[in-house]
Amino acid sequence: MTNTPDSTHPAFADLGLPGRLLAAVARLGFSEPTPIQAAAIPALLDGEDVVGVAQTGTGKTAAFGLPMLARIEPGERHPQGLVLAPTRELAMQVAAALEDFATELAGVNVVTVYGGSSYHPQIRALEAGAQIVVGTPGRVIDLMERGTLDLGGVGFVVLDEGDEMLRMGFAEDVDRILERVPAEHQTALFSATMPPEIRRTIAAHLSNPRQIAVTPQSSTVAGVEQCYAVVPSRHKIGALARVLATSDAEAALVFVHTKVSAEEVGAALVEREISASVISGDVPQAERERIVERLRAGQLNVLVATDVAARGLDVDRIGLVVNFDMPREAEGYVHRIGRTGRAGRSGVAMSFVTPKERERVRRIEKATQAEIIETPIPTPAEVSAHRIAGLLAQVPARLANGRLQVARQAVDEFLAVASRLDGDNNIDQRLEQATQLATALAALSVGDRGPSQQNDDQMDAELAQLAHRREYERPTREKASRGAADTPNHVNAGRKHGHDRIARYWVGVGHRDRVKPGAIVGAITGEGGLRGQDIGQIEMFATYSTVEIRPELSGKTMHRLSKAQVAGRALRLRPDAGGMKHRRRSEFD
Repeated sequence: MTNTPDSTHPAFADLGLPGRLLAAVARLGFSEPTPIQAAAIPALLDGEDVVGVAQTGTGKTAAFGLPMLARIEPGERHPQGLVLAPTRELAMQVAAALEDFATELAGVNVVTVYGGSSYHPQIRALEAGAQIVVGTPGRVIDLMERGTLDLGGVGFVVLDEGDEMLRMGFAEDVDRILERVPAEHQTALFSATMPPEIRRTIAAHLSNPRQIAVTPQSSTVAGVEQCYAVVPSRHKIGALARVLATSDAEAALVFVHTKVSAEEVGAALVEREISASVISGDVPQAERERIVERLRAGQLNVLVATDVAARGLDVDRIGLVVNFDMPREAEGYVHRIGRTGRAGRSGVAMSFVTPKERERVRRIEKATQAEIIETPIPTPAEVSAHRIAGLLAQVPARLANGRLQVARQAVDEFLAVASRLDGDNNIDQRLEQATQLATALAALSVGDRGPSQQNDDQMDAELAQLAHRREYERPTREKASRGAADTPNHVNAGRKHGHDRIARYWVGVGHRDRVKPGAIVGAITGEGGLRGQDIGQIEMFATYSTVEIRPELSGKTMHRLSKAQVAGRALRLRPDAGGMKHRRRSEFD
C-alpha cells in the first residue's frame, strides 16, 4: 500500500504518541509534524513495516524515532531497537536526536557504535545496558562477533539512508545483521532514492510494508535558487574560485565524483588562499568529525566532498552548494542541493556542466519540475567589485576603532609628493589625487593588479566562445521545434533588438607583443565592465589585432578601454576601418 500525505496539518497529539513523548516533543519546540512524520508515525505505532522515500531534512529521524521509543521497555536492559546508518556522522546525529526525544523517559539509554574509533568505550556502554543501538553495519557486525552485542531481543529495526548504505557495499552486512534479529520484528526503511537494490532489500526483509512518498522531489529544494554554467573541465577550478569569491554565503559545499577529485579541488582552493578542506572515504572518521565541527563553528568556509562523505551532513551555515561534477541522476541532484536552504534559510545551488553535459540539465529539470537557469561565470571585474564592496563596508567600523595615525601620516606624505610632482596644489587636484590613491589601494587590497596580471584570460576567451555558440545554436533548435511558420517573426525580432549587429575594433597589440587572445579578452572584460559572451572573434596580426564586440561600445567605454594595458602595452582601442556590419549567425561561431 502506498500512502501520499494529504494537505491537512494534524498535531502531534493526533498521532497516538504516549504523553511523555508528546511532552518531549513540545519541549523541543516542534509545533506540528512534517508530512513524513504525520504519515509514518501512526503506521509504525500500529506495528506496520514502513518504507519511506524522504530526503534528508524532512524530519524522518522523528518519524521512526518516536514510534521506536514508544515501544521501549526501560526496565529491560538489553537492545530492543536497532538503527543502521551508512556513516558515522549520520549515526551520531540520529543517536543525538533519539536522546533528545527520550529525555522524558527515565532509564532509556541510547548507544552509538561505529568504526574508526576504539571498541572499549562502546563495549562498556553496551555492558552498562542500552535499549537502543545506533550504528554503522561494519561495527555492529564486529561487536556481534565479539559477543558484546546481542540482537536477540530487538523488536524494531530501522535502515536509515538505505540507498546509500547499499551503494557503499553494506548489502551483505545488512543481511547478516538481520539474520540475528528475531523473525517477529518491525522494520522501517528510509531512503532518498529507490534503486533496484533497495527494492530487493524490501522484498527480502520487510513484510507487506506501508510505502510512504512525501511530496514531489522538487519540494525539498523550494527555497534554493538553482542555476548552472557551461564550463570546460580544464577551467572548472578557476570558475569555482570566482563563484566562491562573489558569493555572500557563509559557507559552501562543493560536490565532486571521486576521492581523487576531492583532493585535487581542495588543494587547488587552498593554493588560492581559500579556507577549504576535504572529506571523502579516505579521511579518518575522527578527522572528518573535526572538519565538520570546524565548518559548523565558522572556522572553515568551504568543504569539498564526495556524495558518500556528505551523507548525514547537516550544517545551517551552508548557503551555497556547487556541483563541481554534475550528478548523474536527478535524485542525486536533489539530495545534494538539499544541503543548503536549511532551517528556513535561502540557498543557492550552482552546477558546472561541460558542453557535452547540457542535456543532463534538461533531464533533471524535467524530473524535478524545477527550472535551472543558465548563468555566466563571474568576470574578474565582478570578482574585484564584490571584494571591494565588502572591503568598503568595513570602513565605518575601522574609522570608529581609531589608531589610524600611522596610516594617515603615510597617506599625507604620499599625497604631498604627488602634489609636488604634478606642480599643482589646488583643491580639485588634491581631491583627484586622493581619489586615485583610494581606488588603487582598494584594488590592491583585493588582489586586483590590473588586466595584465590576470591569470584566467584563456578561460574567459573559451567561455565567451561557448556562450556565442550556444546563443546562435538556440534559434536553430527553436526553429526546428516550432516549425518553419514561426521563422520570419523570430528572425525579425532578433534584428529589431540589434542582436545581429557586431562592432569590430582595432587594438594596438599583436603577435610581436607575445599577447594571446585570452589576454585581450581579460583586458576588455576587466576594464570595460563587459562579460565574456560580449566578445566575439579575435584576429591577431604582427603588430595589431581586431576584436568583435556586441553591442557597440559607447564613446566613454571605448575611451576607457583604449587606455587599458596588456603586457605593458596600451590597447589603443578604436573602431576598425570595417566599422559596423551585419553578419549571418554562422559567421560568428
